[in-house]
Amino acid sequence: MVPYATLIHNGHAAFGVLDADKAITAFRRRLCQICEHPLDARCFLLARPADVRKGCSPEPALHPECLPYTAAHCPMLNGTATHYRRSPVLASHTAGRPCTNPSCLCPSRTPDKGHAARSGSRADRYEAWVIHTRNYRLVSLPEVPSGISRDVPVLRKRVLRTAPLTPDQQHVMDLINARMDEV
Repeated sequence: MVPYATLIHNGHAAFGVLDADKAITAFRRRLCQICEHPLDARCFLLARPADVRKGCSPEPALHPECLPYTAAHCPMLNGTATHYRRSPVLASHTAGRPCTNPSCLCPSRTPDKGHAARSGSRADRYEAWVIHTRNYRLVSLPEVPSGISRDVPVLRKRVLRTAPLTPDQQHVMDLINARMDEV
């Protein structure tokens, strides 16, 4: 299954890359980013610590029944990606294949500031926040939705992925756990 908001280029899905037009449509029409159906009474927002600080979820919401698919198949959520890529997928092409069409409307091949800041660093903690869709409010740049506001009542939080510890943090945790085993 290819999620609705995934970028499709030359017939190939570029998993992990959102199609900007589909994402905007999903934001505005309150559609699930996976199945494209209208959201029900409750929906999930994906949250990283950076998103919480910014006050918005940069991805379209999901149905509760679509979250398990996302959690199982997204490398950033299922733990198979331990670090952010040093070079973005876009460096060669969004679908990981060279694009030889000079008139192609491929997304930018240069990394954005967010990618540059995360490049090579460990993957973030991810949570899924349940909200009532009646509290669904878009945060917008001029005329373009850029996310869903997190300044709403959260009904429940679920950890999808914990952030991996640095070697120093792991050493401290090992010391604490050894000490607790002695007690």
